[in-house]
Amino acid sequence: MAVIAIFVAFGVLAAAFVCWPILRRQDERAGLKALLAGAVAALVLGIGGGTYLILGSPYLAARNLSNPSPQDLRGLIAALAQTVRNRPKDGKGWTLLGRGYLTLGDANDAAAAFRRGIPVSPAVQRPELYSAYGEALTLAAGGAVPAEAEGAFRHALAGNPKDFAARYYLGLAYASRRDAPRALALWDSLLADAPPNVSWRAELVDRMAMLRAATGTAPAVGAMVTSLAERLKREPADLDGWQRLIRAYSVLGEHDKANNALAQARSALKANPEAQARLGVEARQLKLER
Repeated sequence: MAVIAIFVAFGVLAAAFVCWPILRRQDERAGLKALLAGAVAALVLGIGGGTYLILGSPYLAARNLSNPSPQDLRGLIAALAQTVRNRPKDGKGWTLLGRGYLTLGDANDAAAAFRRGIPVSPAVQRPELYSAYGEALTLAAGGAVPAEAEGAFRHALAGNPKDFAARYYLGLAYASRRDAPRALALWDSLLADAPPNVSWRAELVDRMAMLRAATGTAPAVGAMVTSLAERLKREPADLDGWQRLIRAYSVLGEHDKANNALAQARSALKANPEAQARLGVEARQLKLER
């Protein structure tokens, strides 16, 4: 049993280390990151488990021909959680536990694990942990940036002014309060550092353009929005386009049009669960459908 326990611990650690860079990538959307991370975790655990079972217990090898179920992964992370609770000053353990919970899409428990890990981790690792903590809190809040997450992102930037997630989410918080100068300052710096081919770059540019439009510094925005709305009538499957249109109407203060565009988008994409989830996040961030 001790050997099995050691194998389980190493399996979870390996899966967490492999999945963490995927979950923290700046160029993928939340749903895609979760799906990719889950698949990689299953592959890592499957390969590791298969090796152990074939070499250590041949009569069990056939059981590893299929990937572990989500219930199996939850059980492994639950075992890791129990181990870490018995070692409360193990910063690496809390960090890995938080990453594991994010792999499962459990943002609340991930935030709790990161919060426990921050004070017991080396100072050099804390900026990234603060950023992960703030992101987990934001995900748990459905995409809105709560006050505690703002504080975490500020701590992250104090230690690492280049942190991508902290700059994006803090800018989002400022924009939601109509504090355009502070939001644009953060997003301008983020855009300057962003690789030219990342998928979220276009979305960030759109948010910045709409925010500038609200302050009267961007010309011909009305024509741009009208053109986008007309295009979506011909191409209703364009989720990114719908999100841009909803944000544009919201920033311009045309909330009835924003809600109407949101309803049209949900109808056009009713067969796409991920699109529905992203539209829900957008609605919460923009405080629509009240």
